[in-house]
Amino acid sequence: MIFAGIDIGSITAKAALLKGNKLLGTRVIPTGYNPVTAGKKVFSDLLAHTKINPDDVTAIVATGYGRNSVEFADKAMTEIICHGVGAHFLNPKIRGIIDVGGQDSKAIALDRTGQVENFAMNDKCAAGTGRFLEVMAKALEVELDDLGTIGLGSCAPSKISSICTVFAESEVISMIAGQQKREDIIAGIHESTAARVASLAAKAKIESPVIMTGGVAKNQGMVKALENRLGIKILVGEFPQENGAIGAAVLASRMNL
Repeated sequence: MIFAGIDIGSITAKAALLKGNKLLGTRVIPTGYNPVTAGKKVFSDLLAHTKINPDDVTAIVATGYGRNSVEFADKAMTEIICHGVGAHFLNPKIRGIIDVGGQDSKAIALDRTGQVENFAMNDKCAAGTGRFLEVMAKALEVELDDLGTIGLGSCAPSKISSICTVFAESEVISMIAGQQKREDIIAGIHESTAARVASLAAKAKIESPVIMTGGVAKNQGMVKALENRLGIKILVGEFPQENGAIGAAVLASRMNL
């Protein structure tokens, strides 16, 4: 039997297909302004890519902030549970997850079976999220995907003290006017973001091995800043953005049908 997971995030929509313990495929697309449309499209795109008929999918679980917009799903579940199950499915040794998404950040502690023991989440402010990095990249006139590599070239990261995205942006603009090096400003942005995310990790009491998920996991500078802040090695798997959707597919396979 084939099972599907769909994760509707604020910036991207993800889907995953599972058969037994085999991951058949994943898909990531922009969510856009309509999460209902995004859910339908990411699922249909994945089915087309894997050449699977919709009728062959036994059950679907939706997750993410837009999970209730996936009207064709059999069940909706929170992203905390799905991220835990997804990480455990991909690597049973994982005991901690740091997920930095577009609009929120979360730290999740897992037990040996992949069950969530504790978690902490920042969903009230853009600081410490992908949105924060997006705003800073725009202020620096740098492509978001290039932030990570540019920041790695810094030897003296700038100090960013503001905890508010709006004020931090003004701070960065002042640094640009003061002709501080771009790589130093970016490294400072990463350190500032890492400090906020590390506080969530401390609250959740996560332990190694730790995996980082979410789109920001692809930012090498951010991963390094977090490693330095936490003093541990952080793993980045093959499917950092799709982790929640994979977990949702696993949970779909466990449904009583």
